[in-house]
Amino acid sequence: MTKYAAFLRGVNVGGVNLKMAEVAAALTDAGFANVRTILATGNVLLESSSGVAAVRKKAEAALRERFGYDAWVLAYDIDTVRAIDEAYPFEREVDGYQSYVTFVTDATVLDELVGLKARPKEKISAGKGVVYWQVPKGSTLDSTIGQTMGKKRYKSSTTTRNLRTLAKVLR
Repeated sequence: MTKYAAFLRGVNVGGVNLKMAEVAAALTDAGFANVRTILATGNVLLESSSGVAAVRKKAEAALRERFGYDAWVLAYDIDTVRAIDEAYPFEREVDGYQSYVTFVTDATVLDELVGLKARPKEKISAGKGVVYWQVPKGSTLDSTIGQTMGKKRYKSSTTTRNLRTLAKVLR
């Protein structure tokens, strides 16, 4: 069995309100083992003997069936998440700033996001399958990445987590 982190896109932030206990039950019923949620923002640890692509599809199908919404899940084995977190290229804790990782499953979308021109005081950098970024607190939604990520075409292939959330997932 492989341990995975599954990140649900747009849960409890954009009109899709789910109780994490119900999410855990749906994923357990779908056949995943040792399902545990972290925070209320769609972070799930689970185990499966399937590969990452199958985990993603199975989790999306289970959530769509149980909750009737257009579920998007990005799944990674836990070692990959740890490597992504460790590779964060900027100073992790900067007073007055938020530090983020956007997970991206579509190479074309990744190229688009990395190619965005950061505004003053913003930082954007490419990682392996991710975009690292840092913005002043209070300006996340108005940032270059924040405004771009709101577009419908990015929903199926991206989701963002701050470094504090990743630390909780990796404990």
